[in-house]
Amino acid sequence: MSGPVRTQPLAGYPTGTPRCLRAIAAALGAVLLFASPSAGLPGLDQDSILRDHLWRDLTSRPRGRRPTVGLVLSGGSLRALAHAGVYSVLQDAGFPVDVVSGVSMGAVLGSAIADGVSGRKLSRLTPHMGFRGASNYGAFGLFRLAFFDSPLSSEKTEAWIDRSLSARRFEDLKKPFACVAMDIKSGEAIVFREGPLSPAVRASMNLPGIFSPVEYRHRYLVDGGVVDFIPVDAARLIGAEFVIASVTDLDFSQSRLKSVLNTLEQVIDIRGSLLAREQRKRANFLIEPRVPDIGFVESPRALEVVAQGVIAARRLLPAAQESLIIFSHPPMAKDWMRPGAGAPGGSE
Repeated sequence: MSGPVRTQPLAGYPTGTPRCLRAIAAALGAVLLFASPSAGLPGLDQDSILRDHLWRDLTSRPRGRRPTVGLVLSGGSLRALAHAGVYSVLQDAGFPVDVVSGVSMGAVLGSAIADGVSGRKLSRLTPHMGFRGASNYGAFGLFRLAFFDSPLSSEKTEAWIDRSLSARRFEDLKKPFACVAMDIKSGEAIVFREGPLSPAVRASMNLPGIFSPVEYRHRYLVDGGVVDFIPVDAARLIGAEFVIASVTDLDFSQSRLKSVLNTLEQVIDIRGSLLAREQRKRANFLIEPRVPDIGFVESPRALEVVAQGVIAARRLLPAAQESLIIFSHPPMAKDWMRPGAGAPGGSE
């Protein structure tokens, strides 16, 4: 189920529900009444008025004067393209995103977001992010895979990242970013947050059994979704306090197993889904687009998937805003209540 997640927050930052929002309203009611005469008019939604006031104040604050918000993008093969739609809605609404983490296809999208690519532009790029564009997929590549046990190469992923993004290293990105791969020899989750960008992202989405492992820093790396489907811990490692996670899971009973590739994809996704059951609890808020079953090579359907991300994010946006407001309330209330501070959302 999408929406707020009950979790243990950092000290001073509780989660909550609209009931808690109304408790904040009681504490700040006098301030809002004098600051906004319309707040007392009949027929207006008092919760919405309060949320708008608090939201304007929260989003006007730089990082450091409000909680650091992390956007976490799950794996899920081409289903993860829905993250582009989710981010587009968050960006249009002015929802702060300070740090980003991702795994598998979520790492590709996350690196673009951290590089400053807008949600709308990212959505337009999604049809070019499929299996064909990431590998030497084709008759000869499949022939080698089937008859000579020779995996495909994912080198094209690096080329696409280098061509599409301005950053070459994690340190060059506009926002802190982390992605996760798995060491195929040890089964260890490897979190990348510094160094060359494109090899790390390539490793994070390097499907085991189909692509050759990426050799990097004396390790052999494959898709991190096998060990960390929703990389919340990676986001917290780079500073996230409030985590909003976009998760593109699948109803496996409805999936189509039309090929060996589809079957292998589902095996990996089932493993990721089992991990996700526990990892969901570590996020402060979830957005879970209802993504249709889509295979590795169906990138022409990308915009259909993106649209589901838009729908899910629009539906849950007010709840996400409330969740962040409630989480932010205790430390920010000191500013709101100090003499001469004025109303939330007003000038200081």
